[in-house]
Amino acid sequence: MRGTALVLGGGGPVGGAWMTGVLAGLAEAGVDLDRADVIIGTSAGAIFGARLAAGETPGESYERQVTRADKVELRVTTAQTIRFLWAALGSRDPQRSVRRLGRAALAARTGPESELLDAVRTLLRGAQDWPNRSLRIAAVDAATGSLETFDADSKVPLVEAVAASCAVPLVSPPVTAAGRRWIDGGSRTTANLHLAAGHPHILAVAPIPKAVGPHLSAHQQAAQLTAQGAEVTLLTPDHEARRAMGRDLTADARRPAAARAGYAQATALAPVVHAVWLSDPERP
Repeated sequence: MRGTALVLGGGGPVGGAWMTGVLAGLAEAGVDLDRADVIIGTSAGAIFGARLAAGETPGESYERQVTRADKVELRVTTAQTIRFLWAALGSRDPQRSVRRLGRAALAARTGPESELLDAVRTLLRGAQDWPNRSLRIAAVDAATGSLETFDADSKVPLVEAVAASCAVPLVSPPVTAAGRRWIDGGSRTTANLHLAAGHPHILAVAPIPKAVGPHLSAHQQAAQLTAQGAEVTLLTPDHEARRAMGRDLTADARRPAAARAGYAQATALAPVVHAVWLSDPERP
């Protein structure tokens, strides 16, 4: 495999807003994101990755965050948070941890799947079919804890695939697709950089560097890919961005500031990204 991979991680509404700022800042600075041979999206990254693959520009996604469009009603109670932490932190073994989380998600009383599907359908802004660009969407099997990806060949509709990737355990219902139940693709690792293995040039944008539980962080995954010979640029929120984002990544009011912080951070880092994105002599 050759070429470039753009990896977009999960991060809730606020982390997603920061990510749109990063993408817009890079694009404005001259980084051509259309050069990506594949887009790999997880959770919020699945939404914006699908929109990017469908033709929405980074600037358009960014503007919708600054103006507080794309509003997401994601209410998380204290009880849900406690049950999530109990399940995710109940084992030091990564596989057992995610299985505990999957079982808890399957047993939880949440709203109907149709509500999540309708919300995702709205957020995709008319993108109902798989785009022509290569797009992979990560989700976790709630029963087995295995991470898998959907793409245009998976025979799963785009809306269902993205909804599965966004199904936050114990907050949203697991999504039914391909005869199985799925939870958030970031339940094991928030960005799933390992899915880009085999691509020599990787740009990863990870609003949350590490999932809750005994799982590898985005930085650890980037180090593994680097050891395998890939050239990896991993962007995570800097100090100013973390301040702008705050602790509650579901806080709608934080999205404009988070997006602007991502834009400023990306503008400063654009030369580094350029060095990776343009380093393949075989590409035009």
